[in-house]
Amino acid sequence: MLYNDFGDVMETQFKKGINKKIVTEISKIKKEPKWMRDFRIQAYEEFIHQSNPTFGPELDLDFNSITYYKKAGDISNKWEDVPKDIKDTFDKIGLPEAEQKYLAGVGAQYESEVIYHNMLKELEEKNIIFCDTDTALKKYPDLFQKYFNKLVNYKENKYTALNGAVWSGGTFIYIPPYTKLDRPLQSYFRINSRNMGQFERTLIIVDHDSELHYMEGCTAPTYTTDSLHAAVVEIFVGENSTCRYTTIQNWANNVYNLVTKRALVEAHGHMEWIDGNIGSKINMKYPSCILKGEYAKGDCISIAVATKNQIQDAGARMIHLAPHTKSNIISKSIAANGGNASYRGTVKIKKNATDSYATVKCDTILLDPLSKSDTIPKNVVENKSSFLEHEATVSKISEEKLFYLMSRGLDEEKAKELLIMGFIDRFREELPMEYAVELNALLKNYF
Repeated sequence: MLYNDFGDVMETQFKKGINKKIVTEISKIKKEPKWMRDFRIQAYEEFIHQSNPTFGPELDLDFNSITYYKKAGDISNKWEDVPKDIKDTFDKIGLPEAEQKYLAGVGAQYESEVIYHNMLKELEEKNIIFCDTDTALKKYPDLFQKYFNKLVNYKENKYTALNGAVWSGGTFIYIPPYTKLDRPLQSYFRINSRNMGQFERTLIIVDHDSELHYMEGCTAPTYTTDSLHAAVVEIFVGENSTCRYTTIQNWANNVYNLVTKRALVEAHGHMEWIDGNIGSKINMKYPSCILKGEYAKGDCISIAVATKNQIQDAGARMIHLAPHTKSNIISKSIAANGGNASYRGTVKIKKNATDSYATVKCDTILLDPLSKSDTIPKNVVENKSSFLEHEATVSKISEEKLFYLMSRGLDEEKAKELLIMGFIDRFREELPMEYAVELNALLKNYF
């Protein structure tokens, strides 16, 4: 470990592997209260007894080959104070430029800790809280403890337990009642080392009659050995409030991306997941909405792109608990060069959720004979006054459309690109312009 003149830990990296001592040491380094240290230990005990999920692709992870905590520096609200090598990494993906142009606030996490955080002064004047999750634990303990682990319990599966044991960093947002932001808040997450694990914990509370748009981007360099990203996201959407959560994850093809994302939506509230899954070796992610209050709404619009040696096992979950609730899932999957892009989702309309409505639309394009896709839905309606509709299609690139475009002067590569962009147009139109441009650039590299 490296220390500054005040005895604070400036840089530390644990040896590979996980045990109770490492879990306790993470809590000690962070100077956490006893209840959080106890929570971590309980989560660790759950992790070592849990097996891998019985659904989805087979996970072949060596937990002893992963580094579970690495701190590269202290958090700063001045970009010029960020260490040069880290700053250069984020400069390449345009973080400073994006912050100046159209963001109300931004955070950047590098390995296990948030190293940069800043927001406009007007947000502070509105009593908005936007900080990293570790800071929130210290500065807002009552608010933090009220919501932490209430929506995604650490006992749910092996990876929620692992996150509970070694979580570090992430985003904490609180939007007070009657508050609307005219610009998004955003966080970037970067895994930069071999065999690194990143386990951020994001907690968002949008109080009643308020609005929030939060965006996140995820990247990592490619190595020959595997890394692990196992995050947990808990979102609470109050009455008459709206939350939009936009993700473009472009993990390298050596990263296991195993994330649990869930939102609880109160009466007349609206939760929107805009979920882009471009990279990773194996991706298992199913953003979900629990529609608790009357007339609550949940939407998930997603794309999943899988190429050689990639498995995208993605989808959404919508649980209707109250009358007059609505949900809509639109899933677009693309598989190329032998990749596997599948939809796995659940829609459940409970007995008391009368007069509710749910739609699921899954479309897949296979770009070659080696690629594959499955649609694995679980749809349950427990009352007679509700309606659920599911539609799924799997197709190849239309030879007719390809011929037509090529007859107009486009070469085959450009014609395919145009058809693919048209296929995911419903997703792209939900993105801010900067993200749509980034998505276009990413997809061009894939095909």
